[in-house]
Amino acid sequence: MLLHSNILGEGKPFVILHGFLGMSDNWKTLGTQFSEEGFEVHLVDQRNHGRSFHDTEFNYEVLVEDLKQYCDVNNLTNIVLLGHSMGGKTAMLFAATYPEMVSKLIVADISPRFYPVHHEAILEGLSALDFNEISSRGEADKVLSHFISDQGIRMFLLKNLYWVEKGQLGLRINLEVLKNEVAEVGEPLPSYARFENDTLFLRGDRSEYIGVEDERIIKNHFSKVKIVAISNAGHWLHAENPKDFFEAVINFVNS
Repeated sequence: MLLHSNILGEGKPFVILHGFLGMSDNWKTLGTQFSEEGFEVHLVDQRNHGRSFHDTEFNYEVLVEDLKQYCDVNNLTNIVLLGHSMGGKTAMLFAATYPEMVSKLIVADISPRFYPVHHEAILEGLSALDFNEISSRGEADKVLSHFISDQGIRMFLLKNLYWVEKGQLGLRINLEVLKNEVAEVGEPLPSYARFENDTLFLRGDRSEYIGVEDERIIKNHFSKVKIVAISNAGHWLHAENPKDFFEAVINFVNS
């Protein structure tokens, strides 16, 4: 089964991977901007997310093999690879496993280390959505607000809503599998994994995902790495400060 994607522009291949509970649509605006700089941008939905296939198996090894198959089918070589959060972990492992396929790696607000499960409230909120009762985005938001106070996070999650058929809402994500396998999302990059090509780590200056102690871990896996803070941004740095995020990525890719 092949991953679903949205392909924008033409030129050097540039693959973008979304984070946990996200989808390729989250990257449309930035993807369009990158495509205008002479890249063929592939906005990819990872398995159990967006419009890609659902499967009970879910870990970084299979996410990497999904991407390898996608690149092979689309004849993509020498790619620029960008991943945010969970997508960043997939991107790190892909680059370490298939270094000959990646010219430059960009990782957004995630470290190679282990992260404990911390999505409980979000998964509980999504599980509370009863689509026999809920028939609008507003009603779904009201239910989620009992679990998640941050409106920005709720808006991000509600992008997963779609009309299964007329009058019947549903979620694009495979919620059951993601709940069962959520611990996989925090798994560390294997200790032996290395990538020797140009690498950029971007972190939100208000995010706690990459701390000072993470810099040593990052440099242990990525020898040619730059770590740059995006100002006025938390974990969703590409959405919170898209201007600085875009500039940091383009400067790195074109350097």
